[in-house]
Amino acid sequence: MHDSNVTSVDCAVLTISDTRTLETDTSGALIAELLEANGHHISERLLVPDDANKIRAALKIIEEKQISCLISTGGTGISKRDVTFEALYQQIEQEIPGFGELFRMISYQEIGSKAMASRAFAGFTAKDSLFFALPGSKNAVQTGMQNLILPELPHLIAERRKQA
Repeated sequence: MHDSNVTSVDCAVLTISDTRTLETDTSGALIAELLEANGHHISERLLVPDDANKIRAALKIIEEKQISCLISTGGTGISKRDVTFEALYQQIEQEIPGFGELFRMISYQEIGSKAMASRAFAGFTAKDSLFFALPGSKNAVQTGMQNLILPELPHLIAERRKQA
């Protein structure tokens, strides 16, 4: 049951890639398209290389604009260039462990044991931005968005805004 007070969420999309441009970024475009189709607003769309300092700088830009939700795509695998987890996991003040667990479970049903190499994660930053780190593949983005993020986004924001 979604909280009726939150229906539309202000979102940012961050693509982390050494090879894509905004024009060739099909995963970031899919995130934006799905969010907008579900009544959410895209305030920012950024693309940065697989560089920990540039990734953290992009998060800071988004936090300073007080955007409610950031969804990143890319850099969650285990290659040496995949540094999203190292760059951003420490920025999470309150983790939502079920996101990564469920993402890997659903992915396992789709792609088998390769799913264990995903380091997808989610949580709230110190500045109360809800953050989701998705893999770079378009199929993984579709899986995460349709099965987990879109059904729960308004509810998670509403829960975070409740007063103690």
